[in-house]
Amino acid sequence: MTPDAPVIEFRAVSFELPSGPPLLSGVNLGIHRGETLVLLGRSGSGKTTALKLINRLLEPTAGSVQVEGRATQEWDPIVLRRRIGYVIQEVGLFPHFSVERNVGLVPWLERRPAAQVRARVRKLLELVGLDPDGFAARYPHQLSGGQRQRVGVARALAADPPLLLMDEPFGALDPITRVEMQREFRALQERLRKTVVFVTHDLSEALRLATRIALLEAGRLAGVYSPAEFLAAAEPAAAAYVAAFRPETNASQP
Repeated sequence: MTPDAPVIEFRAVSFELPSGPPLLSGVNLGIHRGETLVLLGRSGSGKTTALKLINRLLEPTAGSVQVEGRATQEWDPIVLRRRIGYVIQEVGLFPHFSVERNVGLVPWLERRPAAQVRARVRKLLELVGLDPDGFAARYPHQLSGGQRQRVGVARALAADPPLLLMDEPFGALDPITRVEMQREFRALQERLRKTVVFVTHDLSEALRLATRIALLEAGRLAGVYSPAEFLAAAEPAAAAYVAAFRPETNASQP
C-alpha cells in the first residue's frame, strides 16, 4: 500500500439482496487517511449499506471494497472489525455493564492488563467530556441520551482503531445536544486525525463535519465534493439538497 493510496476504496461496488432492486450500483470511491468522508443521502440511498460493506457486515455482490490495500473478503472479520471503531445511532451499550466496562470491552477482549485498560478508559472518558470519577461506575440507564452517545464514541475509540465508522450517531439527540456533540466530534477529530466515514441525511451536519461529501442517490454515487463545492454544485441531486437547505438557513436569520 503506497503512502498516498486510499485507506478505504470502493471499486465498482454493487450490492443487492436476492430479491429486490440493487441497494448499491457501481460505486467507485476512495477515502484517504485522516479525512472525514460524509456519506450523504436520503433514506434508502445506500449509505448504511456502504458502511456495512467496509467492516464486512455485508459483502459486495459485485466489485471489491479494499481496506488498507486488501479486499475485505481477505481479512479475518474479527481482525478487520477490531481495526474499525463503529458508532451507531442507538449506541448499543450493554445495559448490565458499567460505563467503565462498556468502554473497556475491546481492550479487555484483547487481554490487555487491567491497569492499562482502566487508564485507557479514564483517558477516553475525559476526551469525550465525561468525568471518570462521576461516570465510570454508572450504568447506561443512569445516563442521558447525549451522555450515552459520548460513551459510545469512547468505546469505539478504546482500542485506538485507525478507522472509524459512524452511522447517524447523533440523529436521535435533541437539536441542542446534537450540535454540542458535533462540536465535540470535530474537536476530537482535529486532535486524533482518524479516518472517518460518517453517515447522515442532514446537510447542515455534513457541512459542519466533512472534509468531503459523497452524495448517494438511489444506490449510485451522484458526486463527491468539498463542503464549498457542494453548495455550488449544479448536479441535480446536490442542487436539490441545497435548495431544500437554504430556506431553512434563511428562516433562521433575524
